[in-house]
Amino acid sequence: MYKQFVIIIAITGVFSSCNEDLIQLSPISQNSAGNFYSTPEQIEQAVVGVYDGLQLTGQYRQYFIYLMEVRSDNSKQQSTTSSGGVFGDVDLFRMEATSNVVELAWKDCYKGIQRCNIVLKRIESVSVNPNKTVQIGEIKFIRALTYFNLVRLFGDVPLVTKEYGDPFEAFELVRTPKADVYALIIKDLTEACQSLNTNALRPGGATKNAAYALLGKVQLTLGNFTEAIAALRNVSGVLLPNYADNFGLANENSVESLFEIQFKKGGIGEGSPYANLFTPFGASYLIGGIGTTFGDNLPTQDIYNSYPVGDIRRDVTMGKTTSDVLYTKKYIDTPFKDLDGGNNFIVLRYADVVLMLAEALNEQGYIADDEAFTLLNKIRNRAGLSSLTSLDLPEQNSFRIAIANERRWELAFENHRWFDLVRTGKAIQVMNAHTSESGVMNTVTNENLLYPIPQSQVDATNGKITQNPGYGF
Repeated sequence: MYKQFVIIIAITGVFSSCNEDLIQLSPISQNSAGNFYSTPEQIEQAVVGVYDGLQLTGQYRQYFIYLMEVRSDNSKQQSTTSSGGVFGDVDLFRMEATSNVVELAWKDCYKGIQRCNIVLKRIESVSVNPNKTVQIGEIKFIRALTYFNLVRLFGDVPLVTKEYGDPFEAFELVRTPKADVYALIIKDLTEACQSLNTNALRPGGATKNAAYALLGKVQLTLGNFTEAIAALRNVSGVLLPNYADNFGLANENSVESLFEIQFKKGGIGEGSPYANLFTPFGASYLIGGIGTTFGDNLPTQDIYNSYPVGDIRRDVTMGKTTSDVLYTKKYIDTPFKDLDGGNNFIVLRYADVVLMLAEALNEQGYIADDEAFTLLNKIRNRAGLSSLTSLDLPEQNSFRIAIANERRWELAFENHRWFDLVRTGKAIQVMNAHTSESGVMNTVTNENLLYPIPQSQVDATNGKITQNPGYGF
């Protein structure tokens, strides 16, 4: 469990007397800085605080679900007007630069990055720290993950790699070309691969396997297939015999899971909101009648109908209420209280690695019934489906389609679908062919492949941070 050390590592509001809309990059409280980071135990608490940044509402606790999954053809909002319509706007491609969703996602990502930068700077102050090398690897993994999410969501973003002692320096920030952001991500992950151990330093902590898996995903995203294959081959993992054994409280941090965001229910401020958020209206019996139901991130009929006959993943992934409403089953449990569930969020699974490796091998060059087919069929066979051969997939593009389908079915509601569509160049085609079940969806254009930069960031820097095309006033 990642305990919250808010006082220790809280990022104070930037320019609390000047401008609270700018990226939150100010240092930790000076009152605590002088007395902290002086023992291995305090460094460990600070590292835990870095992990805790991933739990922020604008990141994996809530908003990433909408930006990465509801955006796609996999899921929808039961009501596009609930919560002021802010999540419905994501679903229907009606985003504006003043959206609270992108605002908090941006700020919470930079809060997390600044936590990383603070600890990376201070960790050297403790001369005797047996875990220092691994801890540095953990922090660089988390910083790389956060920047990877930022650059895929927004494109060019400010690249911040130091602790800001003078918050006025933040006014000089501009958007860094995404190639330079990716260069830092790859550097951080390459170093994390060398620093981390095979086993985690703490429950749910980053490992060498997680770092190689993320590095492989980054290289695949960039179209660097040789480099992606090299990274992914370094991942040592296991596919559980039963697909269902990846999900539910009893299966958290399983041998197939490579990295999860840790949550714990019990009224201690560490619970996840997924069970309440993803339960349809009027179906509180699914969560023991505890708390509010929000009807968020509900499966579309499209994905439900897309599964092949006999695919066991469909009924593990989705359920139907007594009113025949589909819901996302992977995250349902009985919360301790409203928005206080125990479900972790899986960021990386070994099944993802298997499918990425198959994809990269096929992109490097189609070979009939070779290793890429073996990898693809491992995933299919576990799902209860028969193997595919070159008679079924006779050339490279048919294999691409098969991989895209398997990724959709295998990784549904795990925040991969939107990025997969964008990465493979299929987002505009697929989403414009998708019939929205939530309301009238705007036509998807190339500009919609990125989200708007929060207008507050543009305004606070007097335009030094520029807006993405299509979102200006």
